[in-house]
Amino acid sequence: MSHPDVLLFEKEAWASGFSRLAGIDEAGRGPLAGPVVAAAVIFDPDYITAELTTIYSALTDSKAMTEKRREDYFETLNASAAVKIGVGIVEPEEIDRINILKATHKAMGVAAAAVAADHALVDGLPVKGLPCGHKAIVKGDALSISISAASIIAKVTRDRMMVALDARYPEYGFAAHKGYGTKRHLEALRKHGAIAAHRQSFRPVAELNQMDLL
Repeated sequence: MSHPDVLLFEKEAWASGFSRLAGIDEAGRGPLAGPVVAAAVIFDPDYITAELTTIYSALTDSKAMTEKRREDYFETLNASAAVKIGVGIVEPEEIDRINILKATHKAMGVAAAAVAADHALVDGLPVKGLPCGHKAIVKGDALSISISAASIIAKVTRDRMMVALDARYPEYGFAAHKGYGTKRHLEALRKHGAIAAHRQSFRPVAELNQMDLL
């Protein structure tokens, strides 16, 4: 079974004259707590072409990786002078104010601007408000190495933020579930109520807040 060319979309963009091509992905659209985080990753074309069959040969969707492998790739990406990384973070209060889709697009825009991207490959559907043109690729985190790298940066960055939040509020178990609506998290919400780190507009949290008002 042949594997897809994970540089196919990059090669097309480079051939079109884009020199600062960013892969963009996000982490944290679905949780009940914590920020949504987006990352933009730009590879030097010569570097990634040379290294593709070695350290980056197994890059894929961050959710399909073990935590250790994600952490290892995160450190490798951040340590390379041939890799430029931008991160955008939108906190729960703003998510509640503008909605999660707009918050995700804002985080992606901030990440793209941070690396001064002149074009982007984005996982999923088209994005409004990016500071550059882009190509949206469904399941892009498995088809583009730049998007795959961005998914790792976004997820590890967010996971570390949730672990830090867990140290402040251990009763919620954020280090384990990262803010998603697991049984343990919902039980903690019912017992302790919501905190500022929760997305007040998301249904389970909003319903609990409404019950408190009755």
